[in-house]
Amino acid sequence: MDDNKLETISNLFEGKEIRSAWDSEKEEYYFSVVDIVGALTNSERARKYWNDLKIKLNQEGSQLSEKIGQLKLKAKDGKFYNTDVLDTSGILRLIESIPSPKAEPFKLWLAKMGKERIDEVFNPEIAINRAVDYYRSHEYDDNWIKARMTGIVDRRKLTDVWKENGITKNYEYAVLTNEIYQAWSGMKASEYKELKGIRKESLRDNMTDIEVALTDLGEIATRELKKA
Repeated sequence: MDDNKLETISNLFEGKEIRSAWDSEKEEYYFSVVDIVGALTNSERARKYWNDLKIKLNQEGSQLSEKIGQLKLKAKDGKFYNTDVLDTSGILRLIESIPSPKAEPFKLWLAKMGKERIDEVFNPEIAINRAVDYYRSHEYDDNWIKARMTGIVDRRKLTDVWKENGITKNYEYAVLTNEIYQAWSGMKASEYKELKGIRKESLRDNMTDIEVALTDLGEIATRELKKA
């Protein structure tokens, strides 16, 4: 896991170690459920707490149990054992299921996020302003932000054209997107992310003005050629 992501997760759980693994194919992080449970409950028997909770969730018919996977993660004894893991959305749903004072800040945060998304349904400009504020807080200049917003619209126009021609699956979009990146950079999107040293972050948010322009030009050209 990259240092920024590791620090973020560690801070959320008061510096306690949360073991994780990165799936490069799915571009998703998976986190140890036992570690999350232990951090939120302070239980010395976090594994038993989780086993009991898992039984309760199954009895209640919770869909969360369907999302549980297993990965070999390194334990304190230095050996690797199969460990229950969940992706980010699964972890957030898990937190909602744990009656712990330490889980309350997360639940309040989730409620706040839900309210914000509902507000954006009635006034979409809120979402646009939130995006602008985010980019400004990360020291992107307004010209870059304007180009980025235009690029998002152009990308949507391209995917609309693909959809009209029977392209509907995520892996199909990925294949076609890779063709565009390879045409001007010689690399697939995943390879370009590796070059940039990023994983789940947006590739375009980590591009220079020239790289963004080349990507936008490639997508516009692809769209016009497809129409023709």
